[in-house]
Amino acid sequence: MFADVYRNRRVLLTGHTGFKGSWLALWLQSLGAQVTGLALEPNTEPNHWNLLHTGIPELRVDICDQEAVAAAVKKANPEIVFHLAAQSLVRLSYSMPVETWKTNVMGSVNLLEACRNAPDLKAIVFITTDKCYENKEATKGYSEEDRLGGHDPYSASKASTEFVAASYRDSFFKGSPLIASARAGNVIGGGDWALDRIIPDLARAWAKGEDLIVRSPNAVRPWQHVLEPLSGYLQLGQKLLEGNKEFEGAWNFGPDQEGVLSVADLLSRMNAKYVVQSDKNAPHETKILLLDSGKARNTLKWAPVWDMDEQIQMTAEWYDAFRKDKKVLSTRQLEDYQAAAKQVKASWV
Repeated sequence: MFADVYRNRRVLLTGHTGFKGSWLALWLQSLGAQVTGLALEPNTEPNHWNLLHTGIPELRVDICDQEAVAAAVKKANPEIVFHLAAQSLVRLSYSMPVETWKTNVMGSVNLLEACRNAPDLKAIVFITTDKCYENKEATKGYSEEDRLGGHDPYSASKASTEFVAASYRDSFFKGSPLIASARAGNVIGGGDWALDRIIPDLARAWAKGEDLIVRSPNAVRPWQHVLEPLSGYLQLGQKLLEGNKEFEGAWNFGPDQEGVLSVADLLSRMNAKYVVQSDKNAPHETKILLLDSGKARNTLKWAPVWDMDEQIQMTAEWYDAFRKDKKVLSTRQLEDYQAAAKQVKASWV
């Protein structure tokens, strides 16, 4: 997998206690990497990270604490950094705008400043979001060349994070270490309990035997299982570790057209019952957001492994097993995903 480039590599993973971060930590560990996690305590109960019991060394550091971040980077002495630590919720950013800007922008500055003094660092992969684009409710997918922006504090702060990464790349790193940013669509998959995300909300409703309350059933998003973009992040990191400067810059990792669904369509395919309850006082949310991943497909030769039915099935299966028997299927599903990748001859296998 990934030309075995991660075996025995020192990897610093920020935000490892979050949904995406915990899955990435599990995968990196399975690849033989020497992973160090940097994050706050998980903010939900239950949470995927604590359920995994990986034993990965952790540094409980607030990304907004510049001195603590510098000390953590020095201690980890990474060869590659995956930066996922963020305030990642759109609606929460309306009630916590200052914290959102601090975490997403200045937290990234703190990390990159510390990385300037990491002697063995070869690569940095910044994880941002498809919401970093200036959304004009277009029916075509946004490509890496489209204008950045954002209506809500979360989206705008992540667009700003892109500028921060590009500025450090051009001003200070200049090819050493190599730095790239990755923008993915809406992720699904087991182990997410964040507020105001459709699958965690559905899991909570299932656990209580209640119907799900939905605000915007007609909102269209690019949905994908969490392992799909993670394979892209790891492949991108591989190219940077191998010294390929042409892989610096921004990359989109989104689903095929079958993954572009309305909220109602997604829930229908999960056989979920829901009740529509609009809120006139709710903050602004985009009605449609599409992503063009042509660059990753054509240059990295990256593509999704599972079809949409499989991605939805794996998500539902994970929560069902946990709800009924407290089983955590993450390791098995990762193995299933890698086996499927071999079958379809994914470029990173």
